[in-house]
Amino acid sequence: MFTQSLRQSTLAAAITLAVLSGCAANGPTQQSSAQNATSTAATTPAPAPAPVATSNAAKPHVVVLATGGTIAGAGASAVNSATYTAAKVPVDKLLAGLPELNNYARVTGEQVFQIASESFTNDNLLTLAKRVSALVKQPDVDGVVITHGTDTLAETAYFLSLTVHTDKPIVVIGSMRPGTALSADGALNLVDAVSVAGSQDAKGKGVFVTMNDEIQTARDVNKDVNIKTGAFVSQWGPLGMVVEGKNYWFRAPAKRHTNHSEFNIDSISALPQVDIVYSYGNVQPTAVNALVNAGAKAIIHAGTGNGSVADRMVKPLQDARGKGVLIVRASRVPYGFVLRNAEQPDDKYDWVVAHDMRPEKARILTMLALSKGNVTTAELQRMFWEY
Repeated sequence: MFTQSLRQSTLAAAITLAVLSGCAANGPTQQSSAQNATSTAATTPAPAPAPVATSNAAKPHVVVLATGGTIAGAGASAVNSATYTAAKVPVDKLLAGLPELNNYARVTGEQVFQIASESFTNDNLLTLAKRVSALVKQPDVDGVVITHGTDTLAETAYFLSLTVHTDKPIVVIGSMRPGTALSADGALNLVDAVSVAGSQDAKGKGVFVTMNDEIQTARDVNKDVNIKTGAFVSQWGPLGMVVEGKNYWFRAPAKRHTNHSEFNIDSISALPQVDIVYSYGNVQPTAVNALVNAGAKAIIHAGTGNGSVADRMVKPLQDARGKGVLIVRASRVPYGFVLRNAEQPDDKYDWVVAHDMRPEKARILTMLALSKGNVTTAELQRMFWEY
C-alpha cells in the first residue's frame, strides 16, 4: 500500500526521505510536523514542556538554500535511480522529511531556484552568491548549505569559494539518486552538510562539498562519475570525513579562498563572456573563430594530454590573442596538471596555463579575473598559481 502511494505521490522524494529517517506514516502524502504532533498526542500522554527556546538558542543556525537538482527529484518507482525528473520537491518538504537535522542545528530553508544544474547561468551564480554573502553577514547565521544539481555543482562551489568573504562554513551538496530511489543518497548528504555547516571546526576552511561521507574542498573536487554515489572526487584527496555527525579532518586547503580572495561578490554585478574549446583528433578552428566573433573575452582551450594544441589550432589561437582575447591552456585529461612552456611556448605566445584546474573551473576563475577590468596574462597566471 505504501509503495503504491509512494509511486503516485507528487511529493515522492520528500516522502522517501521521511521514510529513511523513520518519521513518515503510511499514506499517500507527506505529513507536516504539526500533523505528526497531533497524531502522537492522540495516542500518548503529553510530556512535560521542554525548554525548546533554550535548546534551540544553544544550537547553531544553518540556512539551507535550495536550487533544485536530483536531491529535489522524483522517479516513477523505487528502482529508478537514473531515470527521474529533477527539481520537483521544494525545500520545506526536504527539511520536513529529515527531523534528524534538528540534532545538529536549528535549520531554516529558502527556495532560491528550482532548476536542474545543467541549466545554471552566470546570472544564477551571481544571485546565489549574493544571497549567501548576505546571509553570512547576519550574526544569527552560523553556516549555509546549498542543495544543488550535481552536473555543475563543483563550478558553483568554486565560484562561492572565490567570491564570498566569510569564515563561516558554506557547504554545497547534491545527490546522485532521487529521494524516491532505493539507497537514495540525498538524505545523509544533507544531514552531513548541516553537521559540517554548523561546526566550529569547519570555520575558516572555505567552501565544501560533502557527499558520500567525504568533506571535499570546493576548489579541488569534481564530478568524475555520472552514475555512482561516489561521483565527486579530488585528485588531491578529501579534507576529511563525516561519520555519524562528527567531522574528521586530515588536511587543510592550500590555495586562497573566501576571506583571502581578491574577488568579492558584493562588488560584482556582471560576468564577462568566457568560453571553452574542446580539442580532439582532427579538431578544426571553427569554434575558436566563432567564439571570437561572438565577443568572447577569453577562451579556455581544453587540450589533449599536457594541454596540447594541434598544429592547425596554434595560428587561430595566436590570432585571437592578437585581438585581445585571453588564451588559457587547460587539459581535457582529468588528473595531473598543465606545465607552463611545455608542449607550447606560452611565454612567446602570451598564453596562460590552468595548472591543475579543469577547463570548466578555469572558466570560473578567468571570468572573475576579467570582472576586475583589464587583466594581463601575467596577472591571470598569478591567479592560477594562487587560487
